Amino acid sequence: MAAASDLAFDPWDAAFVADPYPAYAELRALGRVIHYEPTDQWLVPHHVDVSALLRDRRLGRTYQHRFTHEEFGRSAPAPEHEPFHTLNDHGMLDLEPPDHTRIRRLVSKAFTPRTVERLKPYVERLAGELVSALVEAGGGDLLTDVAEPLPVAVIAEMLGIPESDRAQLRPWSADICGMYELSPSQDTAARAVRASVEFSGYLRELIAARRKEPGEDLISGLIAAHDEGDRLTEQEMISTAVLLLNAGHEATVNATVNGWWALFRNPGALAALRADHTLIPSAVEELMRYDTPLQLFERWVLDEIEIDGQVIPRGAEIAMLFGSANHDPAVFAAPDRLDLTRADNPHISFSAGIHYCIGAPLARIELAASMAALLERAPTLSPAAEPKQKPNFVIRGLDGLNVTV
Repeated sequence: MAAASDLAFDPWDAAFVADPYPAYAELRALGRVIHYEPTDQWLVPHHVDVSALLRDRRLGRTYQHRFTHEEFGRSAPAPEHEPFHTLNDHGMLDLEPPDHTRIRRLVSKAFTPRTVERLKPYVERLAGELVSALVEAGGGDLLTDVAEPLPVAVIAEMLGIPESDRAQLRPWSADICGMYELSPSQDTAARAVRASVEFSGYLRELIAARRKEPGEDLISGLIAAHDEGDRLTEQEMISTAVLLLNAGHEATVNATVNGWWALFRNPGALAALRADHTLIPSAVEELMRYDTPLQLFERWVLDEIEIDGQVIPRGAEIAMLFGSANHDPAVFAAPDRLDLTRADNPHISFSAGIHYCIGAPLARIELAASMAALLERAPTLSPAAEPKQKPNFVIRGLDGLNVTV
């Protein structure tokens, strides 16, 4: 078994974070599962295994529905981090059945294909307005001018968060999501705790207001479902709202800027897209695959499993490498080539199994709407400077993408 020092895989190395895909090829060549000592995780780099393990009920996002920390051989989180864990652990992404099933059933009513399709005119109108403003200014930062405000506004609108309060959402989300990186620093944890307290407090007040004056929004719907007998605690409502806000824009924001930077670096693909806007749906899928917004997804081993002869005991942690799976040549022909016409594209950027992204249909509409608006209203869009990669590995994105029109 290769030692960590021998691997090009290094989540804290700037060169690796800038382009992890060559290191993934090395991992896939080493085998189907590799123990990574710095984080005490089992790395899974192949598409077939990642896809299967996402559906394997012997793994879980949590273990606390079956074991105490002591029984599972793990230490309890630091007491000073409690506000973050209370918020995070009551969201459906980090719950297992039956709690996950109960909450997802309620939330899924807001994300049915019919409901999401009704949002399409609003999404397209907003995307057009944002891009028009960018064009009138002669350019700007694609991240802050288009990529961020579009999905934030859409999910905030669904939840019923007043427009005047929405500026707080992105900073809170960014601080909370810092905890999803591998071995976050004390400063990162402190920011996440502070954001968790502030975000939770804000939502607690909003829920109280919606109890008095219900609206047509999702928070009002969750309150009504609770009152009608579907059991949903206030903490579950808060955690669900935060999860939807975070997950509802983080991936879309990063997919937008990652995607356009990929297009700028592949002028032939960009020229083909500009010449044929019917490629937009397949381009959205290919860009999600080509530079995956979520690179790694963790699961706990609840019952011993075996991968390629390697027994992985209960209590271990599996790190499924989405970015590697999406570049696996066993599944994707010429995986390092950006092919906007790729027909067979079973990427796993939205995960799979019971934790498949509930907002995937909405994310696709948002990505297609912003791409269409940029192609139509800014046909000569080009980068003004090479962007800086964020230092994060797990949630992959750029610090900004300055463009001219």
